[in-house]
Amino acid sequence: MDGMNAGAGMQQLHRTGPAALALALAAGLATAALPAAAQESPAQEPQASGSQGAAALTDQERAEMARLMQDLAALKAAYSQEVRRLRELDMQMQALQARISGRVPAAAAAPPPMQAAAPPPSPPPTGAGAGAETASAQTAPPPPADAGYASTAEEAERAREEEARSVSDVRQQQQALFNQRLVIDNGFSYNRYDRKQLTLNGFLALDAIFLGNIAIENVESDTVTYNLAARWGVSPRLTLNLDVPWVWRRTVYQKGGAGGAAAVIAQEHTSGSGLGDITASANLKLFSESAWKPETVLNIGVTAPTGREPYGIPWRVLERDEDDFIRFAVPEEQPTGNGVWQVSAGLSAVKATDPAILFGNIGYVHAFTGSFDDIDNNPSTVNPGHVKLGRAFQLGAGVAFAFNERTSLSIAYNNRFNARARTRYEGGEWTKLIGTDANAATLSLGVTHALSPNATLVGMLGIGLTPDAPDFSLTFKIPYTL
Repeated sequence: MDGMNAGAGMQQLHRTGPAALALALAAGLATAALPAAAQESPAQEPQASGSQGAAALTDQERAEMARLMQDLAALKAAYSQEVRRLRELDMQMQALQARISGRVPAAAAAPPPMQAAAPPPSPPPTGAGAGAETASAQTAPPPPADAGYASTAEEAERAREEEARSVSDVRQQQQALFNQRLVIDNGFSYNRYDRKQLTLNGFLALDAIFLGNIAIENVESDTVTYNLAARWGVSPRLTLNLDVPWVWRRTVYQKGGAGGAAAVIAQEHTSGSGLGDITASANLKLFSESAWKPETVLNIGVTAPTGREPYGIPWRVLERDEDDFIRFAVPEEQPTGNGVWQVSAGLSAVKATDPAILFGNIGYVHAFTGSFDDIDNNPSTVNPGHVKLGRAFQLGAGVAFAFNERTSLSIAYNNRFNARARTRYEGGEWTKLIGTDANAATLSLGVTHALSPNATLVGMLGIGLTPDAPDFSLTFKIPYTL
């Protein structure tokens, strides 16, 4: 009966968990020590025989205690591992919930994780058992309170931010972050543009011999732009942006066939700097990210013609032919803006599929008609008129890989299609300008790295894939969250 009761008790302890089992073992150790105390009776037995029996009983007790201490240490170690595993799973679940819900604030996130009960203290042993328990406690210590576990909602939110920092940096570059109050973005970009064009002025004789002038024109342009931007999170679904660029541009013009000789090359360069076109835009979150759909954001913006327009700039004549026809002329300075108002609209989407982050965007740019005092590049005449830039469509897609919680690498393809621009002189009709349509495709490689909890370094290299795109571009930005 005692054996059956003991077996039933052990089954009940197994159901109640490791903590109750540890308590039962400690109680068993205390109970096992009672017979030894009860058998110590020096008044009823001789002193010599009592001492020998007590010594033999003490050795047996110590052997049994050592075995039970080993079992207790093993149970404590298993219990500690289960508690540690429970904490890790709780952290992973909180991070997944934060990613699915779109990085909600800590107050609206999951409730504070439950605290796992620490194993109950066992009775202090004596003699040799004390040394065995001390060694077991040193080999399997309980997990510390801060070993990768968030005990409060604030710590859980901070842990989620650390785990998703590389993802949020990619998201910030592609569309916007709606959980940040104010972000100041300082960016530098460099663009290199080189285009060669062969010009033939004459006719073919006998379908084989060209009679006339052959000129090779080469235009090399270097543009450096500093962009100061501010991003203000008005609400969890709306962000307002303001971009103020400062542009410095230098262009080198080369023309072969100067003076009628094909071997003679004339060269001249001009430069210009100043405020560029300021853009005000807004990002509106349409859909939050879920298990099957990406986070989708609507982007709308307005660009004001605050930069120096390319119309009405004085031209400098470098060469004329015998008939007083201008053969080579360059503008006195370089423009820093387009000169007309523009509006843009687009959609951007980001989907995090650990460890990859997929993103894409489409957009449309519409330019309004602008009136200028002189739209002719002939320095000898002044012709006022109107200019309407062609509509532009742009699309892009890419993928980023999060190396760790601070660094990510991205690769993207972007393409912009521009329709032909049109001009109209006063009293005339609209005329399309040949050569103003463009197809600019770029392959971009980017890296984001978190410098601090508030600052991120963004580097991007763009490689032109078509003649209308820059040969290459290099961009560095440091968004700083206030």
